[in-house]
Amino acid sequence: MKNRFLSHYATASSAIAALCLSGSVFAASRNHIDIVGSSTVYPFSTVVAETFSNKTGNRTPKVESTGSGGGMKLFCAGAGINTPDITNASRRIKKSEFNNCQANGVKEIIEVPIGFDGITIANAKTAPQFDLSERDIFLALAKKVPGNKPGELIDNPYKTWKQVNPALPDTRIEVLGPPPTSGTRDAFVELAMEGGCKTFPWIKQIKTDAKAAKKAGDKSRASALKQRYKNICHSIREDGAYVEAGENDNLIVEKLQKNPKALGIFGFSFLDQNSDKVKGATVNGKEISFENIANGHYPLSRPLFFYVKKSHLGKIPGMRGYVAEFTSEDAWGDEGYLTDEGLIPLPRDQRQRIAEAVKKEIPMQAPEE
Repeated sequence: MKNRFLSHYATASSAIAALCLSGSVFAASRNHIDIVGSSTVYPFSTVVAETFSNKTGNRTPKVESTGSGGGMKLFCAGAGINTPDITNASRRIKKSEFNNCQANGVKEIIEVPIGFDGITIANAKTAPQFDLSERDIFLALAKKVPGNKPGELIDNPYKTWKQVNPALPDTRIEVLGPPPTSGTRDAFVELAMEGGCKTFPWIKQIKTDAKAAKKAGDKSRASALKQRYKNICHSIREDGAYVEAGENDNLIVEKLQKNPKALGIFGFSFLDQNSDKVKGATVNGKEISFENIANGHYPLSRPLFFYVKKSHLGKIPGMRGYVAEFTSEDAWGDEGYLTDEGLIPLPRDQRQRIAEAVKKEIPMQAPEE
């Protein structure tokens, strides 16, 4: 898992830009940095903001947890002073979001990968231990699941975990998770749901056929197959088994304590910070831990990012210093203070390449998909 992300970073790092000083100024100035986006990156960004302010005397950047999708929408709304300077994301910017930025005048964007996180499926410390496979997760939460015949899909009939897998507890399926605007939700459906979905050979074949059609130049068939595969693998049930609990991961932790029969979905950092209250399920036999995420053994791991609006550099005080602080070894290094918050660092050579690329002030290229 991790190696796949690292190969992307190695190519992407040359396209990462940082802070460039512009000769123009906003008609009206703002004396603090505005940051929005991912609830997962929020605690890391907040700690960096406070550290940066304490070190420099600059006003502490304003950090809001809006979810990755919500942050991208605000970030891409325009390049004026009334729009955010930076957005955090628990997944890479989508092509559609990048295009929206371009259409609204946000032409040059700096992409900064910061490390890894794991997605946990957790429950109260007093509740039974869950040992889940990706297939269990898909069958429990998919809107439609395979029937008895190849190619057949039926409305999800499972009411309890034991019906999904006889080895699991005989309790009602109730999972508290993030809404569609969340990067955690995007990563969860891509990693966990799709991971379980493609354990069914006939569904996996749809994706294989889509790739073959694309290679053959049949774009229409490729698009139709790709959409069918996504509809099956990424659609979460809407009958009450999955409960959208908002962007506040701390609230999910509180609800799990009050309801030991429920499970919740959030980032590893929140599990780490609340290990006295909740515990994570194993996935495919792998425990969620700092080590298992760092070495790629835990299957539900993902990269984290933040994005900088280049046109705001030199116009909003402190932006260069904030990004420099975030990408310093003191912050994101192996022994950096962000590891205490649950951030899983990138390898040292990768961090060095990214930090160097940031100083070259080169905007990112459009993502492929």
